[in-house]
Amino acid sequence: MSYRLDAVIGDFDRLRSWAEGVTEAVVAPLAQRLGLMPLPTALRSDLPRIPSALSQGGPVAHVKADFWGGDGHQAAALWRAGVQVWGPVRTSEFDGPREDWPINAALARLGVVSAGPGAPDYRDLFVEVGLGQGRDEGDWRWAALKAYDAADYDEWYAREQAKREYEARAAAERAIYERLPGIPVPLNGKEIIALLGIPQGRTIGAAIRHLQELHVDRGPLSREVAEAALCAWAAERGLPSSTEGEDTVPTGS
Repeated sequence: MSYRLDAVIGDFDRLRSWAEGVTEAVVAPLAQRLGLMPLPTALRSDLPRIPSALSQGGPVAHVKADFWGGDGHQAAALWRAGVQVWGPVRTSEFDGPREDWPINAALARLGVVSAGPGAPDYRDLFVEVGLGQGRDEGDWRWAALKAYDAADYDEWYAREQAKREYEARAAAERAIYERLPGIPVPLNGKEIIALLGIPQGRTIGAAIRHLQELHVDRGPLSREVAEAALCAWAAERGLPSSTEGEDTVPTGS
């Protein structure tokens, strides 16, 4: 699988403001308030004027990478106040510390903060800002298009955060109805339908999941304990049970 990157990275809002009047210039959002402007052929022909101009309001990095099947190279340079102040640094050897790899080193100079020890790939700022989310210019143009109607980085970020929270809630809700693999229950679906007096549907899956979680917490359940637990569970959720409404037969004296 290939990975190709030739882009300028800097503050998202500043890059997008510059790109508004430039043909073929688009900016995709990254993490930590950064943006990525891919450099198609038309813009590459105007190097180094572009990073020089973009760096007038703050530092930018010109980054390049070309990989195929795990082999390849990357390069990076940093521009500030119209002047190239670091690089270009290029390497095709990646057996040293990740923080020394050219793109990671450039990102550090842009102020990218590591996630910290214990987080996945915490030394890889390339991953931290999201450079692995696209594999070529087309991917980054699509990412820029999806953020096109956001007024600024804050609006885009708030929208993405809301989307992530919605997806997390949806995943948690789906999990309620999914069985835990390898955890037995003393009642099958038909028996639960008969016990609770409810039709076939997702609620049966939720009931089985509840019994499985009880099994994990308490150990194996007897049929009687499982039935009592399910009736209590159904009552908490306002579900009917087949025992509701049954006449109580008085005992004789």
